[in-house]
Amino acid sequence: MELNRDAAWELLTTYTKKEGLLKHALAVEAAMRAYARLFGEDEELWGITGLLHDMDYEQHPNMEEHPYAGAKILEEAEYPDIIIQAVMAHAPYTGATRETKLAKTLFAVDELTGFIVAVTLVRPSKSIHDVKVKSVTKKFKDRSFAALVSRDDIIEGAEDLGMEVSEHVGVVLEAMKAIATELDLE
Repeated sequence: MELNRDAAWELLTTYTKKEGLLKHALAVEAAMRAYARLFGEDEELWGITGLLHDMDYEQHPNMEEHPYAGAKILEEAEYPDIIIQAVMAHAPYTGATRETKLAKTLFAVDELTGFIVAVTLVRPSKSIHDVKVKSVTKKFKDRSFAALVSRDDIIEGAEDLGMEVSEHVGVVLEAMKAIATELDLE
């Protein structure tokens, strides 16, 4: 199949209506596109993977069904196996291994995008443009802040990419700043 961002967005919004989940999809898409450029990979493939990775979560928000339902939908829509495998591997409990750089990157950016949003929202301005890498890494050490975000997953993801956490934060933060308006984080 030929990948098409508009078709991927239509598929996403067929299953996802909640604004927060759509913004998360956009943030992960932006981070994946940034990494595709950094690694010299297919930006469309990587972006669409990020956009669709949680497409089933609103309707299947439990470990028994997510991301299995999404993977099945993607398979039926004839998305490439590399996307389906990455979607499965972004959730460690599935047992799917992160063998490709695509899968490793999706896992690495998923939790981090949410953490960066949390850091932004506690800033007086609530603007991502005021967030610095140091602000994120400082909050990262405070285990009571955004306590549900797995720091271990973020650390493991950065290591899988061969990066320091601060360097990884920088890539994702800049990607999210580029779409601040769409994320309502201006």
